[in-house]
Amino acid sequence: MSTFHLSRRSVLAGTAAAAAVVSLPAIQGRAQAASPAAGGYRWRNVVQGGTGFVTGVLFHPSVRGLAYARTDIGGAYRWDDGTDRWIPLTDHIGWDDWNLLGVEAMAVDPAHPNRLYLALGTYAQSWAGNGAVLRSEDRGATWKRTDLTVKLGGNEDGRGCGERLLVDPRDSDTLWLGTRHDGLLKSTDRGATWKAVSFPATPSATGQGVTLLVAAGRTVYAGWGDSDGTAGKPTLYRTSDGTTWEAVPKQPAGTAAKVPIRAAYDRHTRELYVTYANAPGPNGQSDGSVHKLRTTDGKWTEVTPVKPGGATSDGGTDSFGYGGCAVDARHPGTVVVSTNNRWALVDTLYRTTDGGRTWKSLKDKAVLDVSETPYLKWGGDKPKFGWWIQALAVDPYDSQHVVYGTGATLYGTRDLKRWAPQIRGLEEASIRQLISPPAGEAHLISGSGDIGVMYHERLTASPSRGMASNPVFGTATGLALAAAEPSYVVRAGWGDNGNGAYSNDGGKTWAPFTSQPPMAKSAPGPIATNADGSVLLWSFGAANPGYRSADDGATWSEVASFPKGAVPVADPADATRFYAFDTTTGTLHASTDSGKTFSARATGLNSGDTEFQLTAAPGRSGDLWLSLKWNGLYRSTDGGATFTKVGSCWASYTLGFGKAAEGASYPAVYLVGSTENITAVYRSDDEAKTWTRINDDQHQWGWIGAAVTGDPRIHGRVYIATNGRGVQYGEPS
Repeated sequence: MSTFHLSRRSVLAGTAAAAAVVSLPAIQGRAQAASPAAGGYRWRNVVQGGTGFVTGVLFHPSVRGLAYARTDIGGAYRWDDGTDRWIPLTDHIGWDDWNLLGVEAMAVDPAHPNRLYLALGTYAQSWAGNGAVLRSEDRGATWKRTDLTVKLGGNEDGRGCGERLLVDPRDSDTLWLGTRHDGLLKSTDRGATWKAVSFPATPSATGQGVTLLVAAGRTVYAGWGDSDGTAGKPTLYRTSDGTTWEAVPKQPAGTAAKVPIRAAYDRHTRELYVTYANAPGPNGQSDGSVHKLRTTDGKWTEVTPVKPGGATSDGGTDSFGYGGCAVDARHPGTVVVSTNNRWALVDTLYRTTDGGRTWKSLKDKAVLDVSETPYLKWGGDKPKFGWWIQALAVDPYDSQHVVYGTGATLYGTRDLKRWAPQIRGLEEASIRQLISPPAGEAHLISGSGDIGVMYHERLTASPSRGMASNPVFGTATGLALAAAEPSYVVRAGWGDNGNGAYSNDGGKTWAPFTSQPPMAKSAPGPIATNADGSVLLWSFGAANPGYRSADDGATWSEVASFPKGAVPVADPADATRFYAFDTTTGTLHASTDSGKTFSARATGLNSGDTEFQLTAAPGRSGDLWLSLKWNGLYRSTDGGATFTKVGSCWASYTLGFGKAAEGASYPAVYLVGSTENITAVYRSDDEAKTWTRINDDQHQWGWIGAAVTGDPRIHGRVYIATNGRGVQYGEPS
């Protein structure tokens, strides 16, 4: 997927309304520990069908049907061959450890099939926490954890490179871990403790460091990504004794071999195959090559299938790098490699059966079946073979079973011709918005990073309509429905053919706005519609005013009094009212003329908080709830004239509503926040007087602060937007 910014770790900004002074009673202290939900909750993924960057796939060499996958922000998975599903292994990672949901590398022990190791850490930036290593003796069912003193970068450039974690082929107690900026680490107690070891290359503050670790017999090879690829600056090192490292002699040089991406060892021919590119990827590669090293005598041979740089039919340049690399354990000289970042002619897999003398493109005769995941057509008629192909594996027990990862899914084949997503159970979307309509076919509409908006007519199958089209969005920035006319829905987002659309059938089909404000293409932001769907209000970031339309987006007028950068919120019961919270001043603004003008109401609220959210309680006019990350939860029942702090919780990140409990007059309130010592998911059936924790320690999903909403038709059902594990939904078990 993408790098940090707000594209992968989204934040919903909130808003509110006009004229008075905020009421700020003294904080009442932390509430008593919330009681667990009686009988517990059952948690499942809403099925989308992948949607994220699968950065690594690893078949166990000693166990048929056992495989693992890693993602850039959504954790790791184990393949269950009996059910043809991926089992998530890291959902237990909690709010404070959100940085550990990016998986830098994984390793298995060929001699001990139940052992699994994960190197976790999403970002290597100064603001991110350090990495950690998880180690398991039961294939990821339970874990022991070692915190590192270095940072890892599972969602940074180079995340699709080879595994940086390796069990030493000589000794199962010894592990190697390559880092980006801190050299090479070694453990001699199966990952419990780590120490830096002497390595002949010096890491830089901005380079890639170790890009891969691979065993070739009893020798360990390490790729190095900080060199410039010229002679005398090696990119591949090795150790044969586990102590002394040396540069591999006579290795490839030049731009096309600047960064070693992945490597695989053919134990039959004793040859090491290495893919190279001029950048770590997944973006930015324009050159690359494939080479093999005969480990018996040190001879290098270039075996590049197609050299980048050729001309395309439209006069462009066929630029790309090489990424994935996998050998067939059953057939000597049979190897599969992938191109990467090949946008002109689309990425492909090349396969050789003669050690690289000749190659065939598997894309040329491939038949792609995406019937289970229609979004992979990207609003068109046909799916594409893929992009960002760096994860690649050949089943060691089935030569016809090849899988490869893309920026959105994991494709697999059993005959090298017919391909389909092998993705069941693996959901990695970064969710931004959630709507649960009070009527209609779908109980859920979601807005995501990278894959726009989806209409979920079923929660257990990928939406049959795929991504919302007309137009297609990459990332959704806004999603709203008219409370009194729920068949009317609007959306906004990043797109090449328009940035806003409306639906009159609850989100099944869409019509683009016939015009849009001038900044919509460069800064599409949140959008709202009033209670009866007659007015739209669209925001475009802190540098731009808001805009209003009363004709389904045919014409737009500037609203000068709308606070710049605020998120518009419609009153669900009064079509003349909108609200907006200005975080720069801590002021709530309101409109009583259908969004034509706004005026200040409550002032003195917490200012400067970029993670806030304003929510209007359904069916009530002026009943507003304001979540302020650093200052708790506040409620207004007078349209934002005054706010009172809610004393039952001390931190609120996102809040939503669902169907009221039997006998209750107020909707169920769902909260991601803290009523005690941990950040968790809570439900209140008594207007936030008391809370029940409804998730558990095995279902936490890291950072889940973007959106939460209950189902207005089913009491107890709740939908949670995660940053890397798609939409989670829970129901009382």
